[in-house]
Order: sequence, then C-alpha cells, then structure tokens
Amino acid sequence: MQMRKIIYIVALGMTALFLTGCATEPSRVEMDYGTSYKLAKYNQTLNPDAEKNLEPVTGIDGQVGEKIIEKYNKGFEKPAQAMPTLTLGGMISGAGGK
Repeated sequence: MQMRKIIYIVALGMTALFLTGCATEPSRVEMDYGTSYKLAKYNQTLNPDAEKNLEPVTGIDGQVGEKIIEKYNKGFEKPAQAMPTLTLGGMISGAGGK
C-alpha cells in the first residue's frame, strides 16, 4: 500500500513537471514568426493610404488606355519561333556525292 502511494506521488510529480515544461514562454523564433513576410509586404507598399482615396483615376484618355491594353494583350499572342536546324558533316556519304 505504501509503495503504491509513492508511485502515485512520483507519477503525479512527473506529470506536473511535463505540463510545466509545455507551458513555458514562447521562443524567440515563435515570437518573430511571420515578421519578415510582414516587413517585406510593408516595404513594397508604395502608398499605404491609397484605399482611402475614392476619387477616380485621371491622367490618361480612355481611348489611349484601350489601345495600350490591346497592344499589351497582343504581345502574348506571338507565334512560337521555329527551332533552327543544324546539319553536321555537310554531306551524307553515299547520297550522290563523289
């Protein structure tokens, strides 16, 4: 009976020890997780307050803008260029050559 009590107390102590090990403060890596991504995104934002400006965009005529978009889209429609052929050795022997 006494041995059972000791085993119970030791098991309870080990369980408490394991649970306190899991409840430690987060490491430096966990605290800074995602910071580099957020910093890179922030540094690439030209104007963070742009969403607050609800005025229409001005500075380019509608017809000119349409031509620019058409030219841009046609740039992706280029046909694939034929691969150049390369002949090694000049003439094939026995094909009418001397």
